[in-house]
Amino acid sequence: MSVSCRSFLAAAIFLTTAAGQSFDVASVKPSKSGSQPYSNFPLGPGDVYVPNGGLFSASNFPLVTYILFAYKVIGNQAQYLLPQLPAWATSERFDIQARAEGNPGKDEMRLMMRALLADRFKLAVHYETRDVPVFAFVLAKPGKAGPQLQPHPADAPCPTTTPPPSALASAQTPSPSQTVAGGFPALCNGILGMRPTVPGRMRLGGRNVTISFLADSLSAGSQLGRPMIDQTGLTGTFDFTLEYTPELRGPLPPGADFQPDSSGPSFEEALQEQLGIKLKSEKGPVKVLVLDHVEHPSEN
Repeated sequence: MSVSCRSFLAAAIFLTTAAGQSFDVASVKPSKSGSQPYSNFPLGPGDVYVPNGGLFSASNFPLVTYILFAYKVIGNQAQYLLPQLPAWATSERFDIQARAEGNPGKDEMRLMMRALLADRFKLAVHYETRDVPVFAFVLAKPGKAGPQLQPHPADAPCPTTTPPPSALASAQTPSPSQTVAGGFPALCNGILGMRPTVPGRMRLGGRNVTISFLADSLSAGSQLGRPMIDQTGLTGTFDFTLEYTPELRGPLPPGADFQPDSSGPSFEEALQEQLGIKLKSEKGPVKVLVLDHVEHPSEN
């Protein structure tokens, strides 16, 4: 590696950590359990969180999951980040246990995870804005949203924290499965999977989210191959539910019992019928997370 390359790499790593915080202690190990992935709070881009006294505990996740968490990557950015990563970053699994003082919030945990990834995986990244083919969210009827997309009431209680699983039975804060009037999730500031009304469909919901956040989040799960951006002109935050039959690519895994409901709406049909939004094909600006460097983790 040349001196100039080393200097660039050192500067890039510094940029990922200089503004952040660090865990007091941390352990990174290859996962050998073979169990289901687990984390002690949701690692998604929303604000849904479980207060944990400064403990970060996650097992059997690939490196890409920790990167998506640390940099709050949503669908648009994920589509461009994934092809840049080495194969092991999406196939090999890691357990991370880390502890910080006090009771940091989710965004503070993200900053500390950035520092940990820079230290143990030598991760260095930067952002670029690129004009690329996109699907723009536009209103199907000017000035009118669909029945399942409602402005969020400013005075409505809006919790973002859920108790640990052991405390769900007696806690006053809601669990991820609870709903409020209108059938929207009780938890705010995130997009949650919900029980569908008909087997063989997928149902999502959220409260107090912007249309931009909704478009970003749906980019990853729609399988349409393009980022989605907001051009509805709708401002403020909204509550929504969306139910559709997912399009399966390829055969189901052995033992899978999911059978798509052939009578259900497609993603695009549900988007228009339920949220009043249609997709417009065009070019638009997308913020892209660019990978500069990554290595296998250092030993603990």
